[in-house]
Amino acid sequence: MIKLSVLIITYNEEQNIGACIESAKEVADEIVVLDSFSTDKTEAICKAHEVRFVQHAFDGYVEQKNNVLKEAKYDWVLSLDADERVDERLNKSILEVKENPKFDAYKFNRLSYYNGRWIKHSGWYPDIKTRLWKKELGQWGGRNPHDELILTSDSKVKHLKGDLLHYSFYSLEDHLAQTNKFSTIAAQTLFEEGKKVNSLKLYCSPYIKFCRDYIKNMGFLDSWEGLTICRINALGTYLKYAKLKELYRKDKLRKLNK
Repeated sequence: MIKLSVLIITYNEEQNIGACIESAKEVADEIVVLDSFSTDKTEAICKAHEVRFVQHAFDGYVEQKNNVLKEAKYDWVLSLDADERVDERLNKSILEVKENPKFDAYKFNRLSYYNGRWIKHSGWYPDIKTRLWKKELGQWGGRNPHDELILTSDSKVKHLKGDLLHYSFYSLEDHLAQTNKFSTIAAQTLFEEGKKVNSLKLYCSPYIKFCRDYIKNMGFLDSWEGLTICRINALGTYLKYAKLKELYRKDKLRKLNK
């Protein structure tokens, strides 16, 4: 049987981290939490669960996930976010992989819980994630704040049964706050990459995003929560590009005033 390192990054996750750790204990041979100097009870909860607790200043979601990857003792790793849980069926699937891994990496569906409802549409499900892999074959990439596991081109990946349960937001305020935060990070990343936005993209992309999630991805089947999710998703798209436009305007003014 292979040994498995479960890797989690945290910052002020006292509401979630205990349940996340508990859900992974059956499959984990070690659990490593890389924390960005939380100011709440995250550290105390982690130490009470006797996980390996390491701290590192936050330098980006992609960077932090690669930082914790370096801390893994074993050749196989499972990456979790603090607000996620491994459900019973997925737990069983991972244990079967540990007995006899035939692939290089494994993916599975993520099911999100939003304001008291499991979201089965709206572009949020199946939300397939590759999170279990042989460490030497993959690193985190993507564009902050949306990390993506990049595997070697010849890696073989299998889909596992079971869901990764995602306790996304406990209130509408939480959702709006994260949308504002993530759109700021995304705009800054695009700005640093030299990406620009024209008026057509600024005005049309949010509308296209809403139509795709609410109509094509059947967000209307998720009741009012689906409508809320799809409208906030569209808002996030608009804010990302509006903030990018603002960054270029400020940069232009700064250069003119030199």
